Amino acid sequence: MPQFVTPAEAVAHIKDGACIIYNNFLSVINAEQLSAALNERYKATGHPKDLELYCSAGLGGWKPGSVCEEIACLGAVKSVVLSHFGTTPEIARMILENKLEAYNLPFGAMSHAIRAAAGGQDYIISDCGLNLFVDPKYNGYQLNEKSRRVMVEEIVIDGKRRLKYAVPRPDVAFIKASSCDAEGNISMEDEVAMGDALSVAQATKRRGGLVIVQVARMLDAAEARHPMEIVIPAALVSYICICPEQTQVQGLPGVDPLLSGRAQMSDEALGDYVKEQSAGAAEDPAKLLIARRAVRELKPGHVVNIGVGAPEYVAREAARTGILSQVNLTVESGPMRGLPAGGTPFGAAISPHAICTSAEQFDLYDGGGLDICFIGALEIDAQGNVNGHYHPKKLSGIGGFINITQFTHKVVFCTSFSAGGLELEEDGNGLHIKKEGRFPKFVKEVTALSFSAENAHANGQEVLYVTERCVFRLGEKGLVLTEVVPGIDVRKDVLDQLPFEVEVDL
Repeated sequence: MPQFVTPAEAVAHIKDGACIIYNNFLSVINAEQLSAALNERYKATGHPKDLELYCSAGLGGWKPGSVCEEIACLGAVKSVVLSHFGTTPEIARMILENKLEAYNLPFGAMSHAIRAAAGGQDYIISDCGLNLFVDPKYNGYQLNEKSRRVMVEEIVIDGKRRLKYAVPRPDVAFIKASSCDAEGNISMEDEVAMGDALSVAQATKRRGGLVIVQVARMLDAAEARHPMEIVIPAALVSYICICPEQTQVQGLPGVDPLLSGRAQMSDEALGDYVKEQSAGAAEDPAKLLIARRAVRELKPGHVVNIGVGAPEYVAREAARTGILSQVNLTVESGPMRGLPAGGTPFGAAISPHAICTSAEQFDLYDGGGLDICFIGALEIDAQGNVNGHYHPKKLSGIGGFINITQFTHKVVFCTSFSAGGLELEEDGNGLHIKKEGRFPKFVKEVTALSFSAENAHANGQEVLYVTERCVFRLGEKGLVLTEVVPGIDVRKDVLDQLPFEVEVDL
């Protein structure tokens, strides 16, 4: 039976050199109180030190020095293995300055590796990442000179080249849940996602590690959960910390039942909700134009993934236009249907119809279960290759990008033509570019390979690149310009802004 202790008492058992595995998804399901207690222990004692942080998604609160990344800022961390660094900007900075050993692996591969570790396996075999930056022929997952551990290897099975990913070996698990019963069985009814909570606990327990769970409350006998509602059985838990102050989303107060699915909103009401939220609110004009064009690719019955940034506007447009009720929007964290939340609570959905584990969601994605996805891009080259995760001055991380784009039937990249100061104007004659952004999105050669046009051709994928001023498709030889927004000068605003020539098929 687990022991009921304070966060400080729980983290006192963590040893130097431990691998701590987090069941986080960016700013949701974060065990903030456990992280805070770990930080305080290190400040007071200098221990535990030489830690490894392992999280299949990403951890943190988007702002520098948030509670989950503070332990690294304090100097207690030797290495990190994460798929996403957007919510840990200080960790990202330390990596770029070669101060921290770091590895960037696909979210889906890491999620499946955690599940495999729970079953006692040493590695997983996957097609995820073939011919991309994580492929051993590039070793782009090793993020700096300090990072030389081999975590991905090439393997040939039945004449087919595939990738072998190492599984984690956690010593400690940090898990946030909603409640427990008197025996210590854990449920997550108020959370916006489950992550891979059970697999995280199993993988840690089988190695004799510590499974530490923080919850908001203990249930009384009258509130007893049905066995099907128990996410982690008590037998797998070492310590439980009752933390009534915990919130549903890091940085946001309270608990919203619409995000956990305990309250529901009709699709029509979701459309009204988006209109109300947008009324008078400042919206990015480029993202809005991109979304209005991109949403036209949705068809009734589609199973869809919506990414962060400009794609968030596509979800809103789906609600505004009424097609939301006819499609199945998903998020890699686990929600199905409803309206994916943007901003701080990204990873949640408003009024989800179902929430599965991340590993189960990536089973769907890797199996080609997505009809279409809408996802951002940092760089695009003439061949149609895309960098979606890395810049020498800003490390965002791959997240679920590869799993989402590598196996989906139609991929719609949503990005402004340039970034950093782009100014637009619309009038009765159409769209006009008042000022170009400082950072071009279309480049001669991408800095890192997150999406391969060669892979897309081999897989028979349809690929579109939607900007605020024009649309490209992936042709046999690279980008093909297929649409230009009224008011845009094709030569001045598009072709002359490209560092390469493209086929034009207007």
